[in-house]
This record gives sequence, C-alpha cells and structure tokens, in this order.
Amino acid sequence: MAEAYAEILVVDLLGGMGDLLMLLPAVHGLARRNPRARLRVLTHEPGAELVRADPAVTEVRTPRHGRPGAERAAVVEALTESRPDLAVTTTRYDGIPDLLTASGARCVTDLWRRPPPDQPVGTRYLEILHVEGLLDRVDLTALPRVHVEEEARAAGERTVARLVGDPVAPPVVLVNDAGMAVKRWPRRHWRELSAALTERGHPVLTVGADEDPPGVPLPRGDLPTLAGQFKAVGRRGGVVVGPDTGPVRLAAASGAATVALFGATDARRYGIGGVDLQGSPSCPHRQPTAITEQPCWWEAACPLDRTGPACMADLGVPVVLDAVLDATGAAAGRCLANQPRLP
Repeated sequence: MAEAYAEILVVDLLGGMGDLLMLLPAVHGLARRNPRARLRVLTHEPGAELVRADPAVTEVRTPRHGRPGAERAAVVEALTESRPDLAVTTTRYDGIPDLLTASGARCVTDLWRRPPPDQPVGTRYLEILHVEGLLDRVDLTALPRVHVEEEARAAGERTVARLVGDPVAPPVVLVNDAGMAVKRWPRRHWRELSAALTERGHPVLTVGADEDPPGVPLPRGDLPTLAGQFKAVGRRGGVVVGPDTGPVRLAAASGAATVALFGATDARRYGIGGVDLQGSPSCPHRQPTAITEQPCWWEAACPLDRTGPACMADLGVPVVLDAVLDATGAAAGRCLANQPRLP
C-alpha cells in the first residue's frame, strides 16, 4: 500500500503564474492520493490568487516582501510553523532544497532533472512524482485546471455577454503582451489579425498593456476574475490567442481553447495543449532544456535579426489566422455537442 502523508508542503517560487499552472496537476494529484492531508502551497502573488479557493489546497502562503532573501525566509517560516512529512519543490535557488531536506521530510527537490528535450515540463513533473511513488498512473495525463468560484463565473458571463452581444461567430481574445520582450509577437501582426477576425464576424477582445489595443479590452481585475471571463469565452466556443505567457495558460486551465505562439521557448517543452505554433523551429540558438542560457533570452537580442525576435516574426498572420479559425470551429462544435438535447 502507498504511504499516506498528513502534512504536505508544495513550494513553487519561480515567479510566474504560468510556472504555478504547470505544477497544478501535481498539486491535485498529491491531494487526491492523500485525501486527509493538510496541503500547503508556498508561491508568489498574483498566482497565489488562483489556488486560494481550490478545494485541494488547505493553505496558501506567500513571501512577506520583495527584497532579496524573501523566498528563503518564507520557506523557513513555513517549516517553523509546521514541519511537513512530504515536501515537493520546483525551486532550486538560495539553498531552498537543502532547507527542505534538513527538515526531515520526505523530499522531492529536483523536478527538472534530466528532462528529454521533447517532453512537456508539466508532464515531466508528473512522471518524476510517479516514479517516486507519490502519484498514480492515472495522474500522468492530468491537465492544469483552475477552480473558478461561482461568483467569478457569473461575473465573467455578465462581462463577456455585455461586450460581445449575440455575434455571428465565436469571440476571440488576443493576449497581445508578454512579460518578456523575447516572447512578444510584432504589434503590426496583432493589428492585421484583429482586422481579419473582425471582417469574419468574430468579436475581438484583448488582454494586455497596449494603450491602443487591437480590440475591446476585457475589464481589468484579479486573476480569478480573468479566469471567469476566459471560462465564459470558452463556453461560447471562443478562442484565446497569445504568446507563451501566463494569461494564455490560465485561459486553457479555465476551459477555453487556445492558440499559443512560441518563439524562444520550445513548444514541445512548454506547449499549452491547444494549438501550439512554433516560430523558426530550426533556430540553432534555441535550447529546449536550458532556455535562460539562450543569447536572446534576457534582452531579446536576437542573433538572427537586430529588429526583434526572428522566431516570433516568423509566425505570419495567415498561419495564425488559419489556426484561430480552425480552433473556433472545433471549439464551437464541442459546445454544440455538449448542449442538452431537446425532447
């Protein structure tokens, strides 16, 4: 019989919302395998908003400040408050794995070990935890899913209904920004894509920092609010399109179809699970298992094009438009198939 754990601590302090979403199936698998456990998650804001209402999570902790050493201090505090008997972490800096090991807990401190270049990151997490005897085989195919509370669902429905009305085609949300310049699709491409979708009757909504957005902006709110809006878009057979960034991963985890645009990151490793388009697939500088060591990563200084990331520009508007139109058709078909039959 598999060992049961009563006190589980999951540490994800990589910084991005998308990082936490990739780990979410592992969190849910651990909770399912240990239904009586007190499961705590230590992560950063604003991603923490996505798991505070999750029935699988007992408590969510975050670092107390943003100064150097905050993450290590947060781990020390969590261990002092209650020593876990199982600790799992994606975080390897600042001696955090050593802190967890020294607590005496059963630990899995390197979910990044020896990854194949074509294996998705989230799948790698699940496989390692399965090999460690902490997850069952059924967990290996789990996808990220966020728990959207009824209030956020209802608010999302009201917002999307107000913005799109009764359209002739499903809505499309453009996530036209990314946290890193190396992941951004050219602005002119967003304009052209928006115009082509509008011409075909698709209401175009946007999420991003653009002061002159290529569509109707979704109202700003917290992440649960955005998840509710994405859920409403998905219920209408809509699609969310954008780069490899947290909001697009949130859309997929909320149940919306996605078209994701990959450049510096390898879609085989970081794919979101809908339609994942890879720009410049043969780029000699891409390192699927060591993305931060790529020459373009931190400053978006592309060795192939001084004007911007060549891999993102390589994803032309016609290719993306075709993928979005195909995805809206497939998503709309699923919505119709799920409608109750009339007598």
